[in-house]
Amino acid sequence: MKFIKSMLAVLGLAVATMGIFIMADHIDAPAVASGTSDLTDLYAFESPENDANLVFVANTQGLLDPATTAMTDFDPNLMVEFNIDNDGDFVEDLVIQCVYQYEKLWVYGPVEPLTVGVNSRINGSAPLTIAALTEYGSSPSIGENDGVKAFAGPRDDPFFFDFNQFVGILGGSETGFNNPGDDTFAGTNVLSTVIEVPKSKLGGSGSLNVWVETKKKQ
Repeated sequence: MKFIKSMLAVLGLAVATMGIFIMADHIDAPAVASGTSDLTDLYAFESPENDANLVFVANTQGLLDPATTAMTDFDPNLMVEFNIDNDGDFVEDLVIQCVYQYEKLWVYGPVEPLTVGVNSRINGSAPLTIAALTEYGSSPSIGENDGVKAFAGPRDDPFFFDFNQFVGILGGSETGFNNPGDDTFAGTNVLSTVIEVPKSKLGGSGSLNVWVETKKKQ
């Protein structure tokens, strides 16, 4: 299958150190925000339960009302692709390819990409991890294969942002953010894809550059 992309920006993280790195992009133009490929967040961090693993999180379809979340599905024509550069040249050396079909999450990788850049093809020879899609309000269903763990389902949006205060700062009516401020995204949900991977499968010995893309089947 061939896919084309929409991308959320690059993060850098050190493989050997603890930390969490976040990139977010919630409020878009209506034509973008209403699409199933709309990315809201990218998180990459060391697993708090196992410091030998890294966790990658991609959230899509932000600002979901709880009343409609149960009726919101992952797009079977969508791929979420985590890109990992382990040699510092900002070209993906490994990918983790996630597709959503037959009520399951299918995770291919980490694996060397068949192509780099705008277009992608699923590497069917990659290690495969499968998890049942978790329904809204249900206990999480987690798939595991050879140390790779996978989850996909609706979750409360974890990103805190005071959008109205931000607009005031831009407009000059406010001088800074309040502590703690008002969480614009409180009470809204996202569709979340979470992959936990042993660091030993990611290559490199220093830092990783990580970015995520959503790609539609062509």
